Amino acid sequence: MIRPTEVEPRDGYRVWLRYSDGAAGEIDLYYLAGRGVFEAWNDPACFAKVRIAPSGGVAWGEDIELCPDALYMQLTGKSVEAAT
Repeated sequence: MIRPTEVEPRDGYRVWLRYSDGAAGEIDLYYLAGRGVFEAWNDPACFAKVRIAPSGGVAWGEDIELCPDALYMQLTGKSVEAAT
């Protein structure tokens, strides 16, 4: 199963991700910022605390977690199933 192995915060609500298949790059999450639970990102210190959750999702604290498969599709343009 393809999962994120590294994540780093970047300016402008972007994250850099590397996946277990070697795919890597930046994903722009600006379209989520300031909406609902993503209001927490208005504090730059919160956004900087991005991590890979035990479930494999990309997470900030306990309340925000993004699906690793959806992020993979956004990064590569292909589904996880197509990549395996």
